[in-house]
Amino acid sequence: MSMRFTELRCKEVICVGDGQRLGYVCDVRVEVPEGTVAALIVPGPCRFLGLVGRRDDLVIPWSCIRRIGPDIILVEVDPRTCRVPRNRGLQ
Repeated sequence: MSMRFTELRCKEVICVGDGQRLGYVCDVRVEVPEGTVAALIVPGPCRFLGLVGRRDDLVIPWSCIRRIGPDIILVEVDPRTCRVPRNRGLQ
């Protein structure tokens, strides 16, 4: 299966364990020598009406993805364990 990054950005990420909506994919982490996708990055929820910024990002390992459908991505992960402070997870 092949997919463009722009197609991934349009998909909502949902946790299959509890049905929680985690957000939309904003970026991917790629392993450079191999050229494989290592993780999806979902921005954290907005704080106070979006004026104060966002909470920590979610970095979801590729191995936790269970299904990629036409509209959503189903993942099996505990959102508390994959939170990374903003701008630190993208290094």
